[in-house]
Amino acid sequence: MALTTSNPEGGRALLAAEALSHIPKLLMLQDRSPTSPTFGCFDRGYWHMRTSDFPCGITQTFLLPLALAYSLPIPGSPYYQQSELRRWAIAGVRFAARSAHPDGSCDDYYPFERASGAAAFSLFACLEAAELFDLWDDAEIAPFLAKRARWLAGHEESGRLSNHEALIIACLARLAEKFGGEWHGLMEARAKRLMGWQSSEGWFDEYGGMDAGYLTLTIAMLTDADRRFPALGLKEPVRAAIRFLAHCIAPDGSLGGEWTSRATVNFFPHGLEMAGAWEPLALQIADVGYRRFASQTQPCHADDRIGGHHVWSQLLAWREWHAARPEPLAFGDCLHDFAEAKVRVQQRGALRLICGWSRGGAFRLFDGERLLRADTGPSLRLTDGRVAIANLDGAEVVERSADRLVIEAPLAYAKSALLTPFKSIVLRAIMLTAGRFFPDLVRRALQKLLVTGRKDAPFQFRRSLAWEDGALVVEDHLRAEGDWESVAEIGQSGFQVGLTTVMARVWEPAQFQEWEDLTERLASLAPNEPLVVRQVLRSAS
Repeated sequence: MALTTSNPEGGRALLAAEALSHIPKLLMLQDRSPTSPTFGCFDRGYWHMRTSDFPCGITQTFLLPLALAYSLPIPGSPYYQQSELRRWAIAGVRFAARSAHPDGSCDDYYPFERASGAAAFSLFACLEAAELFDLWDDAEIAPFLAKRARWLAGHEESGRLSNHEALIIACLARLAEKFGGEWHGLMEARAKRLMGWQSSEGWFDEYGGMDAGYLTLTIAMLTDADRRFPALGLKEPVRAAIRFLAHCIAPDGSLGGEWTSRATVNFFPHGLEMAGAWEPLALQIADVGYRRFASQTQPCHADDRIGGHHVWSQLLAWREWHAARPEPLAFGDCLHDFAEAKVRVQQRGALRLICGWSRGGAFRLFDGERLLRADTGPSLRLTDGRVAIANLDGAEVVERSADRLVIEAPLAYAKSALLTPFKSIVLRAIMLTAGRFFPDLVRRALQKLLVTGRKDAPFQFRRSLAWEDGALVVEDHLRAEGDWESVAEIGQSGFQVGLTTVMARVWEPAQFQEWEDLTERLASLAPNEPLVVRQVLRSAS
């Protein structure tokens, strides 16, 4: 279905079609047998395959798409008012309650982890189901909702993940609206905490940087809380975030990528639909995002842990849909350097550049609504098996003008540590002893190992992006501190990422862009001679 200004409902139909296409997989992941001791569990690896020794708590979020598919009168939906679907959604809430720790928390990747993200996502799903199905007086469910919410309200996870914090605020707001009392103060305290994490540029911190995809989720949760409690003063912070987001969304509808702090291409649209009631720019951004559904170039997030998160957001966006839509978002000549986000957004003619300069100058260049080039710089496989890449946080700008941006940094080793049987045994031993009492210490160590830490490799990288005669000229200089004999393979593409975050490294059709193998060029280089790669990128028009 085409999405045009003359057919504004096209976007709504695209949302419904995309979301409902994932319901069968979510049902497959769930134990749907009422007599089973794991009835309602969405971790198929736990209840069916027996490959995990504990249930992953975040998968209980998948009850929300089922609850919404049951409740929403989407034209042609085979799920609307199916009584068994309601039973399975409520069973998901009950399993979340039965599988929780005594304090209300749950685990995500390892036992006794007590993961804030898993607890917050699944609690939001349970609270929405409680509203849809009036479960507030259920003897099993009601105490669990309060217990998990109190644990989240009193827990501060290591690292700054603003989307988790916003989820907690939205959960507390729902309980405050329903029950009042203690929930008001808890909600206000967490809201004040998150407001301290907002950049003056409008974005909210995600692991020390900006991630445009997760920003859509933060916007959604804060808008949800604002609807219930305008006195929290969240509308203006959300408006600032929306204004920033308008610069980040690309003309093809993609959002984020390897140039952001968490390298995601997330798009949670329901908050933009909600905010559209008082900020038309939010609807303009949403309509650009829906272009990827129309062109069937949307990324795929359909793995067993994250496959339902975008589904519930799409269904909520369908519910919140605004029939009156503003004019399309304009993409014209501009230059925006966001010093705190370390991002440049620049357009000249038909070419639009989005570049994260702290991430080695990783960029995406668009020619109108077409991705012309994505580039994350060189990626090296060394003879000792390690991988060195440019796309890790830490690069510095050495020259910046309207016509030229120059970034320098050493390459860094990619975070490629794998779990082995021995490491698994050690981790289990730790978590079954001291780790169960100090889970945040373990989490902090794993965050440094897999996400935030950096170890430099012996290669110096310099990237120049310059405008010349209407073209973007990208020139890379890579120099080995010793010789080139330690390099077994070198190449570059647009999708090399060196960190591990759950929503990163998903599939999107843009990744059909070819890998450029540069290995043969090393044979002709002297020990101190740099490898120089030059690209001249022009609009087809």
